[in-house]
Amino acid sequence: MTAASTTATAPTTAHQRGDTLAGLGAMVRFTLRRDRVKLPAWAGGLGLFGVYVAAAIPSAYPTEDDLGAMTTLFGDPLGRMLTGPGYGFDDPTFERVVGSGYGLYLMLLAALMSILLVTRHTRGEEQTGRAELVRASIVGRHTLLTATLVTAVLTNLAGGIAVWLAMVLVGGFAIAGSTLLAAAVAAVGLAFAGITMVATQLTLYTRAAAGMAGGVLGAAFVVRSGGDMAAEGGTPLSWLSPLGWAQQTGPYVLDRWWPLLLLGALTGITAATGFWLSARRDLAASFVPVRPGPPRARPSLGTPWGLAVRLQRASIIGWTVALSITGMVFGAYADALLGAVEDMPDVFIDLFGAEDLLAGYLGYMAMFMSLFISAFAILAVQSMRSEETGGRGEPVFATPISRWQWLGTNLAVTVVAVVVIAIATGFSTGIGAAVVTGDTIHLGELTLAQLNFIPPVLVTTAVAVLLFGVLPRAIGATWAIVGYAMITGTFGVLLDLPQAAFNLDPFSHIPQMPLEEFAAAPVLILVGLAAAVSALGLVGFRRRPINGS
Repeated sequence: MTAASTTATAPTTAHQRGDTLAGLGAMVRFTLRRDRVKLPAWAGGLGLFGVYVAAAIPSAYPTEDDLGAMTTLFGDPLGRMLTGPGYGFDDPTFERVVGSGYGLYLMLLAALMSILLVTRHTRGEEQTGRAELVRASIVGRHTLLTATLVTAVLTNLAGGIAVWLAMVLVGGFAIAGSTLLAAAVAAVGLAFAGITMVATQLTLYTRAAAGMAGGVLGAAFVVRSGGDMAAEGGTPLSWLSPLGWAQQTGPYVLDRWWPLLLLGALTGITAATGFWLSARRDLAASFVPVRPGPPRARPSLGTPWGLAVRLQRASIIGWTVALSITGMVFGAYADALLGAVEDMPDVFIDLFGAEDLLAGYLGYMAMFMSLFISAFAILAVQSMRSEETGGRGEPVFATPISRWQWLGTNLAVTVVAVVVIAIATGFSTGIGAAVVTGDTIHLGELTLAQLNFIPPVLVTTAVAVLLFGVLPRAIGATWAIVGYAMITGTFGVLLDLPQAAFNLDPFSHIPQMPLEEFAAAPVLILVGLAAAVSALGLVGFRRRPINGS
């Protein structure tokens, strides 16, 4: 057989045919199969949050006076900074309060969902080497990225439908406004899916890509906040943010659809840019070059402590800055709370305490911020799993470092970081409260109040470590503790939950300083529980195989 005939009969691959979308259907099914738990959980979470606010608002504010007092808080400049332009607050109804007061947070959840989804199935697959394995078969160049985009569309569509069902079936809200709100939530999610597609082409690592897309989300929130805080209904600055576009639809008030065209255009432009960049780089490469390290590593990197600190350094700095700014804003919101104290709904009085509303509010904020600190700790434990599955753990274990030493050191760094973040967050909240009240005593009080909530954070961290050591695929279940604490801590009194429900929440056992006195017993018990559960996780990690499930 001649060379010519051999060439003529040789099979052609998808790459040689130029079929850039070969195997797309199978790839979409494979992606959905891999995320058969995560994606329904995200979409269902959006729906549950919608159910929660749609049912809780009428229960919390049963009269028009109560609803008016609540919209007074939301209509304040600081309130608009946290919620949106304030459409419909001059003539409030339950659906308008939900759409204008809580719709922003549905959009933020959809954006975060899309960021994590896209980074996981694009840059994450390349980083672990699975994308190269898939591309070795009959799969087109753009199949993986297209399958990810299709999955993002389906997931955001499911999330939007869940929100719509919550608004219409649970809240009994208008169909037109509910459809617009659901569409806005899905559109924001898709816009940030497109933004993340670009980010994953620019950077080499999943964390960096997620951080870049998350930075865009944070900037969008800040820009929108500045525009909405300046004037009711927003300003031109509000129109520079994708979040601002979604909120300018004004569901249940203006019901205008055309701002969603801006989100659609952003999605199309960013997705097209992502495909264009993908076609112009090598697999597992990036456009932003990796910064070469020094010719000799620092001596500290040769130790477990130094390596653990280096891996978590960026995350610690980012969370500390973000929560400090958030705490300062919440502390400054005390002024708006005091201004509306005479018209305060009963639900706020029950939540914060009638004897000292300001102290109760600040104590509640300490608990609320501790939930965010718990989120940092869970992500820190999940990053250990990423180090393990990404192949970066095995070279470390090949050195004279035991598994206990590796996991224990990373856990210790996480605990120290939790303390640092708590101090910075509490002090910043105290600064915000001190500025608006003129009382500097809040600086020390709120720092101690935030430190007081470290034990339940440690319990949450310990559960994540236990799952990492015994059943690493289930680490994500730790988020249920944070979600449960959010419900019981915020709406437990309103829903009249039994004491047994509060007992299951580690955060409910801690007194909310400065309203309540410090109690040593629950602190010691929770710290001891965290230590015991963490020890079980260490034992489990020693016994299971590396990269095991």
